[in-house]
Amino acid sequence: MTETITNPLAQATTYDCRQVFAEELIALAREDDRVVVVCNDSVGSSNLGAFRAEFPDRLINVGIAEQNMVGVGAGLANAGLVPFVSAAGPFLTGRALEQIKADCAYSGHKVVLCGQSPGMAYGELGPTHHSVEDLSWLRAIAELPVVVPTDRAQTRAAIRWAHSHDGPSYLRIPRFKVPDVVPADAPFSPGHAVTLREGHDVTVVAVGTMVPRALIAADRLAADGISARVLNTPFVDPLDETAILRAAAETRAVVTVEEATVSGGLGAAVASLTGRHCPVPLRLLGVTGFAPTGSAEGLLEHFGLTADGIHSAARELARLPSSAS
Repeated sequence: MTETITNPLAQATTYDCRQVFAEELIALAREDDRVVVVCNDSVGSSNLGAFRAEFPDRLINVGIAEQNMVGVGAGLANAGLVPFVSAAGPFLTGRALEQIKADCAYSGHKVVLCGQSPGMAYGELGPTHHSVEDLSWLRAIAELPVVVPTDRAQTRAAIRWAHSHDGPSYLRIPRFKVPDVVPADAPFSPGHAVTLREGHDVTVVAVGTMVPRALIAADRLAADGISARVLNTPFVDPLDETAILRAAAETRAVVTVEEATVSGGLGAAVASLTGRHCPVPLRLLGVTGFAPTGSAEGLLEHFGLTADGIHSAARELARLPSSAS
């Protein structure tokens, strides 16, 4: 099901969700002594310094050994603890994919996988550090929810949900600073989207750092006389199929936007769903091929993952002849 919430784009102040991640993790650890953290020599980049200072016996640093890191997390879960396994997104998902599949998902262990600084946030460090395939890889694994929170409220909600979920999960923790755009009391559960803006001409389905940009694009579309619906889908898997199919039926077209490859991620999931049940014109915005080396903002511009890029794609689709719908 979907919840419709009227909420204009928040103030321009932006926040680092990694800090929220650290604060919420400490709060959880104070409440639940089963909470432990496993990391790969990433105490600094995962913002775990304060956690280590308060709970030195509950942080395990395995060094640069990601497969071992996930295996240790699964072992701790099997012993009744609640491990948060934290590492840079490309290394957590790329190097330890087999362990994520076999030790966590297939075995049903309650391991919270935290992909830090995903997408192209590492910028100048290049393709080895871009985490744009993670949504595609992990969507293909059964019994593994894939969660992409947008702002501080959803990051807190994602951590709390993952702690309560009886099984493994993957959370993307963004490095880009973002404004608060989702109401703090918005529902947060698997298969549940949030409608941040209503519209009847075109729908923009966005996740993570792309949601604020989608809202700005919707304002610009309104100035063009185009009514854009904006759906925030923090759960890439499982999707809110009801909300997406309703949007496809009620608007002329759908644009998906994600800081990830379009092969297998959010866009592919929406295309498969609408293609089977409610075909409409689609535009999938995301990364194609290997993302090059460059500034993080420059890379977003390169792939059209900006308010201007979303505005242009949605306007083009909304202005297609009616017969094309």
